[in-house]
Amino acid sequence: MEKPRISERLIGALAFGFLAMSCVGTASAQEQGGADYKNKTITIIAGFSPGGGYDAYDRLLASHFSLHVPGNPNVVVQNMPGAGSLTAARSLARTQPRDGTVLLTFNPGLVTQSLVEPEKVGLDFRSFAWIGIFTPDFRVCWGFGADGVSSWSDLMKRKQFAVGTTGKGAGAYINGAMLRDILGAPIKHILGFPGSAEQRIAIERGELDGDCGTYSSIPSDWLRDNKARPFVRFTRERPAWMPEGAVFVNDLATTDEQRRLLDFFDTENEIGRVLIASRDVPAERIAILRRAFDETMRDPAFLADATRLGLPVNPRSGAETQKIFEAIVGAPPELIQAARKIFED
Repeated sequence: MEKPRISERLIGALAFGFLAMSCVGTASAQEQGGADYKNKTITIIAGFSPGGGYDAYDRLLASHFSLHVPGNPNVVVQNMPGAGSLTAARSLARTQPRDGTVLLTFNPGLVTQSLVEPEKVGLDFRSFAWIGIFTPDFRVCWGFGADGVSSWSDLMKRKQFAVGTTGKGAGAYINGAMLRDILGAPIKHILGFPGSAEQRIAIERGELDGDCGTYSSIPSDWLRDNKARPFVRFTRERPAWMPEGAVFVNDLATTDEQRRLLDFFDTENEIGRVLIASRDVPAERIAILRRAFDETMRDPAFLADATRLGLPVNPRSGAETQKIFEAIVGAPPELIQAARKIFED
């Protein structure tokens, strides 16, 4: 099964627009603080181990970002796995430089967990600046192998469905817990994996029954050979490249309370693959980083590489990302309290 592809016509149109704007855009950027990043290095921290989806997006961004940042700094990727990317998020909040030279991609499930279990997360995500979103997360749960789970009804007949995860704040944990604690599915979590690369090895060994994660992170050959079979999705929209068998999780709810809880957790998927900085970074540098991110998302060379790598790009600006975040943190207290059971098992 094919993953999303960006058409040559679209890339060509973007290329024309990019060339038309490049001279003006570069001059404007230099006038608005072009020397800020000259001879500097921007570090993009991936909150997971190498080889997974977050790592792939970060390395793709690193190979193009510098061209759009005034001063053309070096851009490098640093992997900092631990506690479902919470280790990396705490590092950005507490120990990393606050001058706009350190950025982070992390699991957006931590935003939800920070509301539900603030005592465990120990972070207020209002202390971060939102640079932009590569793409919302089109998340699914899927079974592996010829005898693996292939549908919701099949899952509900099983005694157990084991999935791996880095920690309780990780998207894989939250997705599985939604199925288990809200809808009664026989999900068992195995905690402590550094990232999705290690989970895939465990799946191939038969130690795990499948996974919950971003559709684009499923190995393309597993989809092609029908080894990985998505049976539920966590976004109302079903892109054309996603199989019909991946039913929308909210359609499985039988009560209004279940639907409200599912809606609360589904919203974090809109944040998806997000890039953030410390809110202590000077406002003018945040503006530079946001502008550079937006320009990179329109860069024909970036889009061509994303297509080649099978990485969907459906970007949101920093301002749009901020609005999505505010919708999550604006959830009523009674809903947040009801959501606690997801993390208490």
